[in-house]
Amino acid sequence: MLLNNNMIEFILLGLTQDPVKKKIVFVVFLLSYLGTLLGNSLIIVTIKTSRALGSPMYFFLFYLSLSDTCFSTSIAPRMIVDTLLKNSTISFSECMIQVFSFHFFGCLEIFVLILMAVDCYVAICKPLHYMSIMNWQVCSMLVGVAWVGAWVPSSVQIYLALSLPFCGPNVIDHYLCDFQLLLKLACTDTYMTNLLPVSNSGATCTVSFVMLMFSYVIILHSLRKHRTEGRKKALSTCISHIVVVIFFFGPSIFIYTRPTETFPMDKMITVFYTFGTHLINPLICTLRNAEGEKCHEEAMEQETDLR
Repeated sequence: MLLNNNMIEFILLGLTQDPVKKKIVFVVFLLSYLGTLLGNSLIIVTIKTSRALGSPMYFFLFYLSLSDTCFSTSIAPRMIVDTLLKNSTISFSECMIQVFSFHFFGCLEIFVLILMAVDCYVAICKPLHYMSIMNWQVCSMLVGVAWVGAWVPSSVQIYLALSLPFCGPNVIDHYLCDFQLLLKLACTDTYMTNLLPVSNSGATCTVSFVMLMFSYVIILHSLRKHRTEGRKKALSTCISHIVVVIFFFGPSIFIYTRPTETFPMDKMITVFYTFGTHLINPLICTLRNAEGEKCHEEAMEQETDLR
């Protein structure tokens, strides 16, 4: 018998059911979440209050930190509280909110990373035209497109999740609600439905990753024209950004580009891209932008000398 969605509650098994391990998980993830909030909040406040950080690269970094914070907040608080409970349940509506929010902010982060790559490309490869290309109107429009772009795949996910029928099984062997996990509980043939998230989230992650890596190959290739000192700083900038991209996209592609078959390592991989990457992003991206600004200035001076 099909159940009314408003009456459904899912049981989240979390990372472990062992009481001692749950306490360890509580401490580790509480500290990780607080570190994520602290690091990204400092970046957000600093960029908003400092006139010296008014360049487009810091404009995009602001939105990257914002998406990091919102992404972590959509998952971490509930997961941390659940480790203190003997039995953790989540209502259908709360589950849908979580599915939408972390997919939305995850997609937003993907698009902001693409914008940061574009900014890096223009700064290094076309320094004389940097401010005319990356003016405030263009940057604001690009961020607006990123928000709209994040809304589309997230809306598809939530529409598909709302259309699933449930009739009994309600145990989710995970610490969060995700569409692929809900497919296993649906009382219907989900073969075709399962192909949609692969072509939605999986395609978004894979295509974006390929685009980003291709753009950095072009940037690295163009560094041959720069002076030795400028080349080293630009190389450091690119490598740090590539590390962020790999840390975020690697686990995401592994999870979302395959069918709903689960593996023992899935939970730990999910932990890495829901907690780990957002904890280290503030450090890596702050260093990246500090070096990137120096690279941009030196590149402009070099191009001016050549002219």
